[in-house]
Amino acid sequence: LVMGTYLDSLRAAAKALGAPLLTGESTHREREAAFAAFRSGESRILVLSKVGNFAIDLPEAAVLIQISGTMGSRQEEAQRLGRVLRPKPGGASFYTIVSRHTCEEELALHRQLFLTEQGYRFFIEDMAEPAAGEINRAAGHDPGATGALLN
Repeated sequence: LVMGTYLDSLRAAAKALGAPLLTGESTHREREAAFAAFRSGESRILVLSKVGNFAIDLPEAAVLIQISGTMGSRQEEAQRLGRVLRPKPGGASFYTIVSRHTCEEELALHRQLFLTEQGYRFFIEDMAEPAAGEINRAAGHDPGATGALLN
């Protein structure tokens, strides 16, 4: 799963990944068809706006990449974690992408403190390496982004 708040970023991600995008503008029929395709394995990637925060059950999801969040919302982070961090064989991973030298860094720290208080552990990986920078530039993002993996 790829989740975020900003529709422009989500549209770019969906296009780059060749994956369906579900937003508040998606019809109930479109959402159900995309969820069914994901559950059956026909579609391995879903890109979701805030519609993915509540009332969806996708136990098949083992990885969630958060490309943007609602500022420092602890509730949103917990809801998104709940999409993947359910007991399953092989476990699950949650990644969040944070742009360096922006207000996102402080907000991400705020959310990370909450998550550690809840018993989650995480690590920060600096994606400023040349190969990562090439990927980020190709996607139109800051090559100095930072990500966090929780498990």
